[in-house]
Amino acid sequence: MPECTLCYHHCSISESQYGFCGVRTCKDGRIVPANYGMLTSIALDPIEKKPLNRFFPGSKILSVGSYGCNLRCPFCQNYQISWGDEVDNVKAQAEYVSPEELTDMAEQIPGNLGVAFTYNEPLIYYEYILDTARLLKAKNLKTVIVSNGMADKETVKELFPYVDAMNIDLKGFTDRYYRELLKGDRAQVMDFITEAVKHCHVELTMLIIPGENDTEKEMSELSTWVASLNPDIPLHISRFFPKFKMTDRSATSVDNIYKLKTIAEQNLNYVYTGNC
Repeated sequence: MPECTLCYHHCSISESQYGFCGVRTCKDGRIVPANYGMLTSIALDPIEKKPLNRFFPGSKILSVGSYGCNLRCPFCQNYQISWGDEVDNVKAQAEYVSPEELTDMAEQIPGNLGVAFTYNEPLIYYEYILDTARLLKAKNLKTVIVSNGMADKETVKELFPYVDAMNIDLKGFTDRYYRELLKGDRAQVMDFITEAVKHCHVELTMLIIPGENDTEKEMSELSTWVASLNPDIPLHISRFFPKFKMTDRSATSVDNIYKLKTIAEQNLNYVYTGNC
């Protein structure tokens, strides 16, 4: 039975079945993304919405998404296309857009920076991103990825030369948080970030969940590690609001967001707050 090497789940997938992400499948003995080119969302967004504050600020970028995810964040803001009950309905409504069509679309929008792959987890269909990014590069358009970063850097290594910027979630800095709450792997995310910063502009986002990843100690450890890569890496610290399967606690206090920002600024040169 073929094994998918995209992320730490290493799913063994039999013919026509799916891995943990609900996207990667086995077809004729090969692991492929079932959602190649199948788009559920498309919009022209400010680059700051990704969020990317230090990459062509003030510009707009064509943003697209598909469906599926290899994490199980109970607070997911895009659960309808990621791993909620609605995903099956979304699949039926998704429309195929070839890499050539998407590139042409991006080129025809006046002042458009390029294409951002976002909304759900884009790396689970990295083959489509790679095919599109090659075309975008030839047109002098930018490729942006907004990702949870839980991907094997060797599996997706062909992508790196074609990606211009990434916003990567570093959702917390404890293994317990990643494994128990998110069903993910912190070490793989850190390895991916370490590789990504060698190739493109990277900004990081941390959503602060009360009672989970909201201590000064954790922020100090996280920002110290990020600074060891490069103290100029921007960090976005965002406020949580009750959502999806996590409605058992209040929104993150604004005071704590700014307190954690002060902690992070002891190590990093660019720290931003979100949802405040």
